[in-house]
Amino acid sequence: MNFPLDRDGVVQLLHQYNITPTRQRIEIAGFMFQRAQHLPADKILEGVNAEGHNVSRATVYNTMGLFAEKGLVNEVLINRERVFYDSNNAPHHHAYNVDTGELRDLPSLDVQLNNLPEFEQGMQVVGTEVIIKVASK
Repeated sequence: MNFPLDRDGVVQLLHQYNITPTRQRIEIAGFMFQRAQHLPADKILEGVNAEGHNVSRATVYNTMGLFAEKGLVNEVLINRERVFYDSNNAPHHHAYNVDTGELRDLPSLDVQLNNLPEFEQGMQVVGTEVIIKVASK
């Protein structure tokens, strides 16, 4: 994906993922797709409203949940209270710095997974996501 997306690009992207482009969804996606980034919902709310739009916390949470469900963004769960939305939906992994709260991308080729467990008959691995948590020594 080429960042940033203009309004027409955002509308086209929403249509591509079968998401009805309402005003608030366009505003939220417009903020989210300014660049490749990892943002929690509260930062998305803050950023969208700072741009002069008026969206509620519930709208941001519902919209980001819809975007994640449709595959437009990746939802990266660090713990029950820390969820990031990732505008890069290509396969990749993450490193999370517990000291700074920063989440960054790790290319898939930089992480090798060997000896995956066997799953019951009829089940297959369809993807993997690794989050490596790091902290200062």
